Amino acid sequence: MTTQSIADIRREYVSGKLDREDLNDDPMEQFQLWLKDAVDAKLPDPTAMTVATVDAEGQPSQRIVLLKDVSQGGFVFYTNLQSRKALELKGNNRISLHFPWHFLERQVKVCGEAEPLSTMEITKYFLSRPKESQLAAWASEQSRPISTRQMLMTKFEEVKQKFKSGEVPIPSFWGGYRVMPHEIEFWQGGEHRLHDRFVYSKQADSSWEIERLMP
Repeated sequence: MTTQSIADIRREYVSGKLDREDLNDDPMEQFQLWLKDAVDAKLPDPTAMTVATVDAEGQPSQRIVLLKDVSQGGFVFYTNLQSRKALELKGNNRISLHFPWHFLERQVKVCGEAEPLSTMEITKYFLSRPKESQLAAWASEQSRPISTRQMLMTKFEEVKQKFKSGEVPIPSFWGGYRVMPHEIEFWQGGEHRLHDRFVYSKQADSSWEIERLMP
């Protein structure tokens, strides 16, 4: 594929439009409406989101994880606490989330701060996971180098045998975060690249100001 042919890849966004009167005054309620639309449309992985963090040198890093809860309290995800994202959040808890619902010609961007979840929340979710996923949490030293996949599978079989009876305990290095947003942007694709964008900004009194942005 040539550079020119890549540059020619485009399509018009004609699925809908977004006006101020279409928006809920509360961005968390608006997000849940759009999330429901994504689920109802049977999109693949509708809860998949890009998580962006920054290291001590200011280098951003991104990865895709699954949203596991959303409420007025914020957006929740789980991870190995020795992973790159967790270590970066320990040094700088500023974070950005991105939901790319391409089929609906929509995307949502969240900016905020990540706070560790309580032990009770972590325990409740870990125990709800399939046993194989619980075992995988023990087997994977997330973000660490490994020479072969076979080494990972060997470690998985080892923990599988170790915890073959009874419940799998929660690893001390496993947990989660709640992202407390201070800015949420809703984007709806528009014809001729004249997209509709609205950003909610949290105010000092915890209310939300809504502004339309140029595409």
